[in-house]
Amino acid sequence: MVDSSGGAGAGRLYAWGMSRIERKRRKRSVRVDRVYDGDVYVRVNSVGSSGDRSFILIPGIGVSSTYFERLAPHLNEFGPVHALDLPGFGGVPHPSSTLTIREYADLVGRVIDELDLKDPIIVGHSMGSQVVSDLVSRRPELSTLILIGPVVVPGQRRVLTQAVRFLQSSWHEPLTVKVLAVSAYVFCGFKWFSRVLPEMLTYPIEEALPKVRAHTLVIRGEYDAVAPREWVERVGELLPSSRLWEIPGAAHSVMYAHAEEVAKLCVDHARRTVADGDDDRLQVYPEDSDGSDDKEPEAPQPAAIIQAVGGRIEETIGIVTDDDDRVAEGKSQVADAVASIDHD
Repeated sequence: MVDSSGGAGAGRLYAWGMSRIERKRRKRSVRVDRVYDGDVYVRVNSVGSSGDRSFILIPGIGVSSTYFERLAPHLNEFGPVHALDLPGFGGVPHPSSTLTIREYADLVGRVIDELDLKDPIIVGHSMGSQVVSDLVSRRPELSTLILIGPVVVPGQRRVLTQAVRFLQSSWHEPLTVKVLAVSAYVFCGFKWFSRVLPEMLTYPIEEALPKVRAHTLVIRGEYDAVAPREWVERVGELLPSSRLWEIPGAAHSVMYAHAEEVAKLCVDHARRTVADGDDDRLQVYPEDSDGSDDKEPEAPQPAAIIQAVGGRIEETIGIVTDDDDRVAEGKSQVADAVASIDHD
């Protein structure tokens, strides 16, 4: 059922809250929709429109789809790319009761069904890796899975241990990621974060992985203390079909700081099938394989920086005022600015 009002509606099982702005002059346009399950909804941020096979991107605990804003445009190889903001994150209201990893997974499944997506490529980062592993382990028709920085290492489910590992990894993150994280945690709020954190810490991903029949790509950053090398190698052993890659110089948010490398791995993996075989040995991505030289990158143009800041403000106003049109406008401005900065 389609709903353009943005409200939940009594007795509604699901609905779409449509919010589209035509921007013919814009290079990159982001569409913002809502998929409802009762009074709870998922915000769906989409780029691209042509093609029949989509990517679905699920971020980690506390953060939002903005973590994928540099990766998403590089994934338009087969169809639209949909980055999700789950309830409680990215300014999406949370329900009165805490959602489990299984319940988050069911919401992602509802998005897939309501968008009528045919065998989308499922990508999960951090806690999102738990969500997608749970979903795919119960839906064998989903053939392609990508786990980025999967968590949590069994035997290390203590809050203090994970906090230390997160800080170790954060030391190697670029400033932009740190700013995104702080703003995302503000929207999430300590109360909801502290309610979901135990669900993440106690979810046994090691029990879900052997049930996954999808051909799975696992990616980690060299300095990702949250998903250490030994654990990722163990993840590969648990998965029936897997390929493992490590990106040099990257940390936990590898898909942001090293978007092009991650995108190349994801697109290549999507072209493969289980029949193509796998290799659960951890491979290190060649540092010079993207053809980059040793020159220092040029500083981004001031106009692009101003556009990005303006877009972020517009997006924030849209979230606070529950205006998806403004969220879409802001995200589109940021997407244009990021594209300009990345190609300078």
